[in-house]
Amino acid sequence: MLDLRNVRNIGISAHIDSGKTTLTERILFYSGKIHKIEEIKSEAGATMDHMELERERGITITSAATTVTWGDKVINIIDTPGHVDFTVEVERSLRVLDGAILVLCAVAGVQSQSITVDRQMKRYNVPRIAFINKMDRTGANPSKVIEQLESKLGLTAIPLQLPIGAEMNFEGVIDLINREAVYFDGPKGETVRREPIPAAMKEEADRARQGMLEALSMFSDEIMELLLEEKEIPVELIHKTIREGTIANSLCPVLVGSAYKNKGVQTLLDAVAAYLPSPLDREVLAKDNNNGMAEIPLAPDPDAPLVAMAFKLVEETFGQVTYMRIYQGTLRKGQFYLNSRQRKKGRISRILRVHADEKEDIDQASAGDIVAVMGIEPATGDTYCDESVNLSLESIYAPEPVIDLAISPVKRADQDKLAKALNRFMREDPTFRVHQDKETGETIISGMGELHLEIYVERIRREYKVECQVGMPKVSYREAPTKVTPFNYKHKKQTGGSGQYAHVIGTLEPLPEDAPEHFVFENRVTGGRIPSEYIPSVEKGFRDSLQKGPLAGFEVLGVKMILEDGSYHDVDSSDMAFQICARDCFRETFRKADPVLLEPIMKVEVETPTEFQGPVTGNISSRRGVILGSESREGFAVILAEVPLSEMFGYSNDLRSMTQGKASFSMEFLKYQRMPTRLQDEVVKKVQDESKALAKA
Repeated sequence: MLDLRNVRNIGISAHIDSGKTTLTERILFYSGKIHKIEEIKSEAGATMDHMELERERGITITSAATTVTWGDKVINIIDTPGHVDFTVEVERSLRVLDGAILVLCAVAGVQSQSITVDRQMKRYNVPRIAFINKMDRTGANPSKVIEQLESKLGLTAIPLQLPIGAEMNFEGVIDLINREAVYFDGPKGETVRREPIPAAMKEEADRARQGMLEALSMFSDEIMELLLEEKEIPVELIHKTIREGTIANSLCPVLVGSAYKNKGVQTLLDAVAAYLPSPLDREVLAKDNNNGMAEIPLAPDPDAPLVAMAFKLVEETFGQVTYMRIYQGTLRKGQFYLNSRQRKKGRISRILRVHADEKEDIDQASAGDIVAVMGIEPATGDTYCDESVNLSLESIYAPEPVIDLAISPVKRADQDKLAKALNRFMREDPTFRVHQDKETGETIISGMGELHLEIYVERIRREYKVECQVGMPKVSYREAPTKVTPFNYKHKKQTGGSGQYAHVIGTLEPLPEDAPEHFVFENRVTGGRIPSEYIPSVEKGFRDSLQKGPLAGFEVLGVKMILEDGSYHDVDSSDMAFQICARDCFRETFRKADPVLLEPIMKVEVETPTEFQGPVTGNISSRRGVILGSESREGFAVILAEVPLSEMFGYSNDLRSMTQGKASFSMEFLKYQRMPTRLQDEVVKKVQDESKALAKA
């Protein structure tokens, strides 16, 4: 039986192009999992980028899992994408992992997506080690990156290594704990050579080691005492303090290296084994559905009742594969387990140990394992448990999509294939949504950005052989009221036999922009003026009206409906009458509340060579963008801005042509904000013209 103390479940996360996949490739090579290193840009492509699209574009689209051994440790690794469009891949991976490696570029430092990833790690309380990669690049400056870790991410960064040389002269690292220089010899850096610290760096290394110990003394009274007494500090005590501080998320160990040049990867693996938590070190809570959702801690005990989370679904040629993290108990092939959300049982027909796209059959897996299973059809984030318990784990946070595209097959006969593909992708990816526009009859797909939807359209073409026509990207605007408006609405219908009667009185109020809820319903009816069984019908009617606002048919946000009074009829009032009344009342009242359109605002970070800073800044301003600030990094300017999504279509092409292809940008959804009136009128007119054209057709 595998000792859980020797298991590490880790993810590798970072901003785009920081070298995550290159690093994973080296880890596979040094741990003996693969025998030849493939580069991302080589013909074969990196092992973990197993999709054809990933190899063509040189980016990671889906998170890939693998298991390696390092010494006596078994490390389950998930390599995640860097693009914000695939943020759910990072989100769901971090949800089930015990620790993570945050990869940072030695030149660019902490970038926008590094901040997003760090926020996700904090959301799930995941301890991390920072690895400053690309030390061989011109402009590499690890001390600046460490400073940014503290100032931008608020981490207590503790460097455990010093680089020997930098840029072209990067040779190896100095291990501050063991006071030795570490070099990586051989054509692939496979031979680790440990030597005394070079004389020229002795003084700097002593200073850095003293700084490290002083920082650690804040977390250990023993180290503090030994420092004050000027005694030698045992290496075991240093390791113990770093491990405890890392697991408690109080500190973040920092290592340096260059994955591409095969330097520093083995020492990073040593640090993963030494400092990141095993499943035994993490406290996981589940809610007991049979006991008022009381929280109970799970024990990584193979003999306890099973509790596991389905965190990723993939449809493959021979059926749906579900990736699972087992938190408690043992998962056995052929057994039935309860899906606590769907309240139905499913049978596990196969259990697979995964390495990228290769799979190996096993009979059982126990607490602490990450495996793939077949035979069940859950949704992302579902909990599976033993039939003797009914527990559920906190699901995975899925951000709201911000961009829509109309999609239809070129050939009518492909309609079924397209529907099958869209259903599959919707099950796999919680940020990818599909709906039918009731008025136009078009199929609309929604996602996190242009790239996100572009990749799915391309996958439909390749994997399902369906050629699609894609409409122009549409922005998901929202509608919101701006003034308090009273309502007094009566719904009365008499058509022979029993009629319909409902009457509601109250007030519509706009919610503040930073309100946590988009819709609030408050019941202030007293004295049974409306029977209590009809109050939920009124709320349902109001909620149903939010889907499509009367201004331009967009979803409604920021509304508080206060029900104060009303009346009913003993015979003619019904659940349906009050629902219809509330729906019609909402439409009428909302129009009087001076509704406005809200547009999605994106947080944009552009990295451009300094000589193009002027044109890039000017272009952002011309797109109604607000420049929040800029900073210089070794010949590059990093510009932070807030720009409306509607102005960002086609931006990647414009940016490339403006900067001779040297600039890059990333963006993520920030907030909804009121539109300028002139533009609002244009959008409303366009929507009205489209519906008129449809009515004629």
